[in-house]
Amino acid sequence: MTAATRSEHDLLGDRDVPADAYWGVHTLRATENFPITGTPISAYPHLIDALAAVKEAAALANEELGLLEAKKAEAIVAACREIRAGRLHEQFVVDVIQGGAGTSTNMNANEVVANRALELLGHAKGEYQYLHPNEDVNLGQSTNDVYPTAVKIATVFAVRGLLKAMFVLQDAFARKAVEFRDVLKMGRTQLQDAVPMTLGQEFSAYAVMIDEDRSRLAEAVELIHEINLGATAIGTGLNAPAGYAESARRHLAEITGLPLVTAANLVEATQDCGAFVQMSGVLKRIAVKLSKSCNDLRLLSSGPRAGLGEINLPPVQAGSSIMPGKVNPVIPEVVNQVAFEVIGNDVAITMAAEAGQLQLNAFEPIILHSLSESITHLQSACVTLAERCVDGITANTEALRRTVENSIGLVTALNPHIGYTAATDIAKEALVSGRGVAELVLEKGLLPAEALADLLRPEVVAGTGQALA
Repeated sequence: MTAATRSEHDLLGDRDVPADAYWGVHTLRATENFPITGTPISAYPHLIDALAAVKEAAALANEELGLLEAKKAEAIVAACREIRAGRLHEQFVVDVIQGGAGTSTNMNANEVVANRALELLGHAKGEYQYLHPNEDVNLGQSTNDVYPTAVKIATVFAVRGLLKAMFVLQDAFARKAVEFRDVLKMGRTQLQDAVPMTLGQEFSAYAVMIDEDRSRLAEAVELIHEINLGATAIGTGLNAPAGYAESARRHLAEITGLPLVTAANLVEATQDCGAFVQMSGVLKRIAVKLSKSCNDLRLLSSGPRAGLGEINLPPVQAGSSIMPGKVNPVIPEVVNQVAFEVIGNDVAITMAAEAGQLQLNAFEPIILHSLSESITHLQSACVTLAERCVDGITANTEALRRTVENSIGLVTALNPHIGYTAATDIAKEALVSGRGVAELVLEKGLLPAEALADLLRPEVVAGTGQALA
């Protein structure tokens, strides 16, 4: 030990720890054992806040039950509140992916809280005879109930940001639906001309897809509110006194403002990761729909001269180092890639949940990492797509109308008014001659010009009155 270090002891022996570090020997060994991603848990502020909230709730419960003396409880609570206010996050240094079912994360939290509490009591860091990371901060707890509870709370708070971002994107699509409500175009099935619709209907569908998934996401959050705090190691509650689980849950609910409930069967809750699988499945669903929408935007904007060219995406950067003037659909492309990542994360979460054995799943660190990345990146993707792309989309109105007038699909809309046989003949002639359906209908006197114009109004040909209601 030197002036710049302090000596700490654990099961494996003595180690020197930086004197100014709030973490201790357990955290030190974890940083040496798990140099995996280079991403410390401090990169997940919701997790750090959640860990501090759990430790605060536990201290209050233990004091309430007469297990922790008041001055220790007060110091622990004060340290936790500082952490939840944003202090000391840089002291949470263990890698997010780690062996041990999250034990290193729990010990990192125990040590940081203990050493800050020691300072508040007037002692030096590492003087654990006065307040101990395990005996006091972790009293009545196990990593196996602390870590999953903290991950769930962190997930709930992270999802709130995603829900807001999804609404931003939903609103952007909805505003474009109104803007384009009278812009006629051809719908397509299997990339072939189908029947007329409006561009507004197309964008309205994107808005509705986002809205539906916001509802599914809110439903998935309800499962996350069920926690196993008080279960300790395997769900039997060993070393947690009678009344502790309910007291800790009540305090944690008050601290977080969340409607937390204790699982009915703590043995089941300690080994089961079903709520995370469900949440990941909803995130994958969101990703799939976002990606499909971006596929459409890229296709509809293809060109500008040799593609569909139905819409214009706002140019945000030059597209090529060799082709002057080329502009690529980079915003939809980046959102596509986020979707691919989320789908891959869902596979990782599924495998991690399946790999659990007996009374514990040891792989929740990768579940935390994957869920957090999916939620955070989807949130950024939604806002980026809305603000850097959808808000600036314009329609090539006249080009769209020409495709409607020239499309064989228009004859389907006229079929009830000119008859199936005549409609079939018009379709054949239009295909052979390359002339428009409307032009041929007028030439053959099948409908007066005024009646045809009336039938080609958006609210008639595309049923917009109903679709955009």
